[in-house]
Amino acid sequence: MLSRNALFVLVVIGCCTSASLAIYQDCGSLDGAIEGLEVSKCAATARRCILRRNTNATMTIKFKTNTDSDSLKAVVHGMIMGMPVPFSLPNPNGCKDSGVDCPIHAGNSYQYVTSMPILSSYPRVTVDIKWEIQDAQGRDIICAMIPAKIA
Repeated sequence: MLSRNALFVLVVIGCCTSASLAIYQDCGSLDGAIEGLEVSKCAATARRCILRRNTNATMTIKFKTNTDSDSLKAVVHGMIMGMPVPFSLPNPNGCKDSGVDCPIHAGNSYQYVTSMPILSSYPRVTVDIKWEIQDAQGRDIICAMIPAKIA
């Protein structure tokens, strides 16, 4: 079982971007659509996003919403052998320090940005990162699955 540090690394991997990442898959966006997803220092042509320990990763998700919401929440899981392992984010508030001003409105596009350190103490692990941005009712506006590896 992964430690919280391993999960944090997975979250960092999933939330960081700077080059357009075409390897993500939509994993059940209900009330919106992903328009783009980038992770810093992640090759756009890679099968897995390689996240190097002792660096910072930045993730950018461009999305369009089909619903109005007064708040947003980021929810992240590391998928290990098909099992979701929840990770508590330092800032799950999708309206604070993320580039998104709430409330959000149906039909509009937004850009969510977050950055996290990938600590040298994180274990080297291969994981799929499930990153969700949820509305005030807890419904997924977007859901992205990002194959990653902590190196």
